[in-house]
Amino acid sequence: MTADRLGAEGLRATMEWFRDALALHRDVINQLNVYPVPDGDTGTNMALTLETVVTEVSAAGDQMSEVCHAISHGSLMGARGNSGVILSQILRGLADSVAAAGHVDPPVLAGALQKASAAADEAVSTPVEGTILTVVRDVATAAADAVDQGVGGLIQMVEGCQRAGRASLDRTPELLPQLARANVVDAGGAGFLLFLDALATAMDGRPLPDPPPVDPTAGVGASVAGADDFHSVDDDAGGTRYEVMFFLEAEDDRIGEFRAAWEALGDSIVVVGGDSLWNCHIHSNDIGGSIEAGIGVGRPFDIRVTDLFEQVEHVESLVEAEIGGTVTTVPGDPVHTGVVAVSVGAGVRRLFESLGVRAIIAGGQTMNPSTEHFVQAVEQLDADEIVLLPNNKNIVPVAERVDDCTDAVVRVVPTRGIAEGLAALMAYDPSAGADENQSAMAEAAEDVVTGEVTQAVRDTESELGPIAAGQWLGLDRGGLRVVAPSAARAATELLAEVIDDGHELVTVIAGADATTADVEEVTAWLGDNHPEVELEVHEGGQPLYPFYFGVE
Repeated sequence: MTADRLGAEGLRATMEWFRDALALHRDVINQLNVYPVPDGDTGTNMALTLETVVTEVSAAGDQMSEVCHAISHGSLMGARGNSGVILSQILRGLADSVAAAGHVDPPVLAGALQKASAAADEAVSTPVEGTILTVVRDVATAAADAVDQGVGGLIQMVEGCQRAGRASLDRTPELLPQLARANVVDAGGAGFLLFLDALATAMDGRPLPDPPPVDPTAGVGASVAGADDFHSVDDDAGGTRYEVMFFLEAEDDRIGEFRAAWEALGDSIVVVGGDSLWNCHIHSNDIGGSIEAGIGVGRPFDIRVTDLFEQVEHVESLVEAEIGGTVTTVPGDPVHTGVVAVSVGAGVRRLFESLGVRAIIAGGQTMNPSTEHFVQAVEQLDADEIVLLPNNKNIVPVAERVDDCTDAVVRVVPTRGIAEGLAALMAYDPSAGADENQSAMAEAAEDVVTGEVTQAVRDTESELGPIAAGQWLGLDRGGLRVVAPSAARAATELLAEVIDDGHELVTVIAGADATTADVEEVTAWLGDNHPEVELEVHEGGQPLYPFYFGVE
């Protein structure tokens, strides 16, 4: 039976169906990202945000005010990435309006959508048309028009909003050139429309829409030019490298000052919250300055930093034994300081073992191990002190929490990639203390120049010009450096960019997709162009990245 008015249980069910819809459509939404290398973001971030919302809603009481408070608080605390933060502001706007009314009917829903749209626009420092902001605004306008025209009931209103939302989403490429170039619609807008589908399901039991097929060759998104989620289609990211997120305890009247400080430091700024608790997101090249701006007005906590140029290992390409978080210990004689490293690829794992690593956690950017996985690895080692090698920028903040979660002495060397991890191990002394090892290993990691090669999964534009699906990309810490027709060509052109007269050693880690001919071409190029440089070649076996490089 169709419900023309929803109470607390109906709204609770809507959140549960919304979570299920995002989980079902996650890969399809991830695939809508503009930039063309393997990664996952918008769909994953929105789905994880709703997981937290539903956890809080499930524990809430029976009153509408309690359910709405759970939606508001859960979305604020659980927001992941830019898309999750924007979604949290939309849900908070909805929840505030519904809580005041005590129910959902057509006028209440229309007012709630208008408040959600305004809240989302308010959260973004520079709103851009052709994004989720546009889609939410168009849906809110359709809802208001329906009320003005005397819509028959709530389900009829929702169906009208669905039609308006789909039309708005289809228009997003007309409003945003990046979308048109990539031949996709906005990912965040697509995710938001699933809220309306969930609302309809909660009202009359209709099934959620099935996702369209996912092209298995297209990966699950990308982040070459500084994009992490829906802002990968909101702007060109301006070359900003890092995504900085944290919660901020600060008085509400200090947030204007904080926003102004951030606007001088970066872009893709989103600050949402209230009542002295704020969820803050920025893309910036100044990590320290971004955090210090928060310290200037209050107390930042749960700080997360992501390197937007660092590419990823695709979780679906891993063998079953390397599911994220799996801990493998390496037998050996007791040592004073043991090393735990995050790794993917059988050959890379063997390299780490040969250099003294005593526990390995399978993981990468889209399969980040948790603090619990690190604690498990630490507690399995027979060592007085421990050094952690996260080998990925996203995993560094997690690793840095471990020392507070165990009685062992734990130090982190903030390695951002496999090549840095291997360089750090050259300075490892198992008989020395963790502090001494941390200092020496961090210096060794910082001294190595790193690079990697991966393949574009869709056509797009980049700072180097057009990129066609199937072309090969060479990246270093500064971002995209090379676009080439073959993996070997991308590798040699990238090495030409990063090797200088002061370098003495090049370490090549060949991935699962690197052919013998590819490796021979790279080896021959180095011999012809840099005969003075020593070369080491290792079989890493890592997926999707035929080459990792370390240049010292």
